[in-house]
Amino acid sequence: MTARKIFVTTALPYANGNFHIGHIMEYIQTDTWVRAQRMQGAAVNFVGADDAHGAPIMIAAEKAGKTPQQFVADIASGRKQYLDGFHIAFDNWSNTDSPENHALSQQIYLDLKAAGFIETRTIEQFFDPEKNMFLPDRFIKGECPRCHAKDQYGDNCESCGAVYAPTELINPYSALSGARPELKTSEHFFFKLSDPRCVEFLQEWTQDGVHVQPEVAAKIKEWFGTRTNPDGSTSTGLDDWDISRDAPYFGIAIPDAPGKYFYVWLDAPVGYLASLKNLLNQRGEDYEAYMADPALEQYHFIGKDIITFHTLFWPAMLKFSGRKTPTKICVHGFMTVNNGEKMSKSRGTGLDPLKYLALGMNPEWLRYYLGAKLNGRNEDIDFNPEDFMLRVNSDLIGKYVNIASRAAGFIFKRFDGRLGQVSEDGQALLAQLRAQKDGIVAAYEARDTARAARDVMQLCDRVNEYVDANKPWELARKEGMEARLHDVCTTCIEAFRMLTIYLKPMLPQVAADVAHFLIVPPEQFADVERALGAGHQIGQYQHLMQRVEEKQLDALFALPEAVVEKVTPGGEEIAPTITIDDFAKVDLRIAKIAECKAVEGSTKLLQLTLDAGEGRTRNVFSGIASMYRPEQLVGKLTVLVANLAPRKMKFGVSEGMVLAASHADEKTQPGIYVLEPFPGAQPGMRIH
Repeated sequence: MTARKIFVTTALPYANGNFHIGHIMEYIQTDTWVRAQRMQGAAVNFVGADDAHGAPIMIAAEKAGKTPQQFVADIASGRKQYLDGFHIAFDNWSNTDSPENHALSQQIYLDLKAAGFIETRTIEQFFDPEKNMFLPDRFIKGECPRCHAKDQYGDNCESCGAVYAPTELINPYSALSGARPELKTSEHFFFKLSDPRCVEFLQEWTQDGVHVQPEVAAKIKEWFGTRTNPDGSTSTGLDDWDISRDAPYFGIAIPDAPGKYFYVWLDAPVGYLASLKNLLNQRGEDYEAYMADPALEQYHFIGKDIITFHTLFWPAMLKFSGRKTPTKICVHGFMTVNNGEKMSKSRGTGLDPLKYLALGMNPEWLRYYLGAKLNGRNEDIDFNPEDFMLRVNSDLIGKYVNIASRAAGFIFKRFDGRLGQVSEDGQALLAQLRAQKDGIVAAYEARDTARAARDVMQLCDRVNEYVDANKPWELARKEGMEARLHDVCTTCIEAFRMLTIYLKPMLPQVAADVAHFLIVPPEQFADVERALGAGHQIGQYQHLMQRVEEKQLDALFALPEAVVEKVTPGGEEIAPTITIDDFAKVDLRIAKIAECKAVEGSTKLLQLTLDAGEGRTRNVFSGIASMYRPEQLVGKLTVLVANLAPRKMKFGVSEGMVLAASHADEKTQPGIYVLEPFPGAQPGMRIH
């Protein structure tokens, strides 16, 4: 059978900063899939590149006193430590300012133009009067014209996924200067995405059940439907795509159009092809012949925030420029921390990849943990420190590594490091492990590494049950049981080798260490069908992996001291720790504001008459007059400190305290906000 020929990429990181954990998650997922393909004999080219163009790079370089090219090169120089650190093995890493990308992007444009898919129009475009430049989409922000989410970018909404022109934004402003941009006219180039040929192709390509996941196809289908425009009119189908930008701009020049450059999202995906071409050129291989092979498969791994560009613009560009379209766009969700909390360095919920490595934490702990979470669907996954420690220590140490550590020593010391014969019960166990090969390989193919990990751990459980049933440590103390001890320990080592093969895409370094220990060459999935056999020599066992310690996770998520000092929620430090008994002394009750009136002689106080379900009302004075008029509060529910000692004031006796929130720095952040319970709470209910 002819080996599969596969071309694989990850999304190109923007070259304005270091890798974050989202990049690492995507690269680990892709690297795992690539390794699994190679273990089946596939010929894979796995490439990446920095997304180097656009106004943000140009502006950041200017601030840093560098050319854009030097700025990008400096960012790129820091990539290797991340990739090597997590055993992510790209075959090539390039950037979109390469000669290959300039040539390919311009040729694709010319091919699209020759096919009738490019047209020019005079458009109104936002211009920053303070910066004296036309504003790129990402430097215009405002309210989404579809869902009305605030502070959205000028090309698409991160809240609802809508794609629109910057001029459709409500209340736009320049992200560079804060100024309200002016509309000026300029000639722009458009890719005719609305062409019926294009629409027909994309509807078929995205909805055929092959090229994207079902949940992604459902989202894309919405974009072909009818939508209401900001002016009240309706539109159906796809809008044409503005692919040009005006100078000054760091990018690829549009042929025969002085002062015009390709919008970064035109040349960025072409960077996939350019990095591949760069790799093949280095090898002396023919790029055109490689891409022309009808058997070539093309896979792109991306995050859900860039679906639009990869499932509409990119396949359409390829199709109508006469090129091969992707075999599959593999979309993953985002990564959160601690049950859905978004990553935030300032709150100590960020997971810094380099900090992880600097703490000496095993990169394959993270590779396995992410693998055990990812299931091939477009779903968010959560990094929970307690779950991470439990899963790694239980699965990898307690189940997997434990098998070798319980058997290898006996083989090495008692039998000169040579394996023995496997008896009938051992052969039955090994047959069970072999029988799961096709299912585990299929799980890797579907990117369902969670299922692969689950299936392998179930096999580990079976092997450990075999160990516990035969107790080699007891056999070693009994007379006449040498042959059985040799049999049991050999079975364990044979099983451990198979399990290592199954885990190898996720744990490449552990697999290499095991191969060294077992004195075997690098093994593929097909090698589970054979046995090492009696007489095979193995080496002395060394610890393969340490346990995760709680102090490592504490250090990983600890904020630097300087940052901790700055994090003062509400402008003041958290009060000293109390016990639950201390808290229980404060009786908080739901109260209804029956009446409210101004206090004569005071500009700060309001007089509240509260019903706390006691069969009587209470009189409470509260310093909230600067924020509320009496009529705003009548009938509202609030929270009352019910067991506070009455306080005699100038204006009368206050029988409790109403809870309200404010910032410690009243001068810069004025305002006081009365707490209001959700509907359904009743006067007199205690707050626990």
